[in-house]
Amino acid sequence: MAIFTYQGCELFYTEQGQGAPVLLAHGLGSSSEDWELQVPVLAEHYRVICLDLRGHGRSSKPRGPYSIAGMSADVLALLEHLQLAQVHYVGLSMGGMIGYQLAVDHPERLSSLCIINSSPEVKLHKAADYVQWFKRWALLRVMGMATLGVALGKNLFPRPEQADLRRKVAERWARNDPRAYRASFDAIVGWGVQERLSRIICPTLIISADHDYTPVALKEHHVTLIAGARLVVIKDSRHATPLDQPQRLNQTLLDFLATT
Repeated sequence: MAIFTYQGCELFYTEQGQGAPVLLAHGLGSSSEDWELQVPVLAEHYRVICLDLRGHGRSSKPRGPYSIAGMSADVLALLEHLQLAQVHYVGLSMGGMIGYQLAVDHPERLSSLCIINSSPEVKLHKAADYVQWFKRWALLRVMGMATLGVALGKNLFPRPEQADLRRKVAERWARNDPRAYRASFDAIVGWGVQERLSRIICPTLIISADHDYTPVALKEHHVTLIAGARLVVIKDSRHATPLDQPQRLNQTLLDFLATT
């Protein structure tokens, strides 16, 4: 594990394995810990790099505002720090948004792009969108991180046999810095690069859980906006696919990376 500093923010990352570099970027309120079931498998074939995004995990938690473009710049700074011309990028949820941003701004820096349970925009269009955003915004300011983690665990892992996963998510979520979490949430709302997806030039795979927050049909549309992109749907999974369907996800990633 190591730390480098970019624009006054200390960013924590780990490296494991040898070969072509694969960078894993986690979602909102998560950290590189949640790739624990992917790293050992991928590291048998690749140099696997996991980054704790600003405001998360063991990275610094500077005052906001944060932005997806700013987090994309953090990733680019890591590539410069490691002297990597290109990298295979795998991003979950918010990490996927950062991947989209990086792919349209600096397409030459990605060997391939894999987006898991994410979207190229989070914009408020209808009155219902604003209502949902306000409810979520209000909950973030009323509920503590521990309470939110328990609720999230129940939503992500509803089956009786997933009790250990519910417990793990609740414990990890409770460690979040509330201010940094809210700043990261605010960075997502209103962001979007969907109109620029045609700039993506690398092989692209979009992975969707069949019970993700956003419907599979929406990801089917996203695939049509990126030349040569394809979609894989992982069944019996929710938003935290790396944890609830690790074997299927790992094999999907290995199959994709082997063709790029």
